[in-house]
Amino acid sequence: MMKILVAVASKHGSTNEIAEAIGTELSSCGLDVSVLPVHDVETIEGYDAAVVGSAIHMGQWMKPAKQLVARETAALTSMPLWLFSSGPVADRSTPDDPADRRQGDQLATTLRARDHRVFRGKLDRRELSIAERAIVRIAGAPSEDQRDWDEIRNWAAGIGAALLDSRPSPRETSPTSP
Repeated sequence: MMKILVAVASKHGSTNEIAEAIGTELSSCGLDVSVLPVHDVETIEGYDAAVVGSAIHMGQWMKPAKQLVARETAALTSMPLWLFSSGPVADRSTPDDPADRRQGDQLATTLRARDHRVFRGKLDRRELSIAERAIVRIAGAPSEDQRDWDEIRNWAAGIGAALLDSRPSPRETSPTSP
């Protein structure tokens, strides 16, 4: 059975909930999935594929996620890899800010990831520090949950299908008879 790592950096927990949904969907495909906070990932060794995600703050991935991909670049570039970012919460009538994609797209290129997806996030002002509330007020970000669970599950199902399609068939892995 293929072992899949879903590693996530989440500040207030909503990005972790996205990672859990991705892990659940991948598990339903018959994959052996571990969903871990990035700071709990000691090594990528032993996994067949990875999904790495981070909350976005001010257009940047969280430092622990950036540290994980920097430390594990060699391993990540040698396996199937998908990246996701979470965090934009804005007026839905305005276009997404390209800054929310930029760092994840750059990492995807560097790591040769198969995809980088940006998911809208959740903002609950009650969970924010005073400084964070001030930034959110200036930005005019609405306090709401904008995560699209169907989009998240469908993306994860696509990853599961890609991984299952890439497995060698039993015939390819069995020894040749003399």
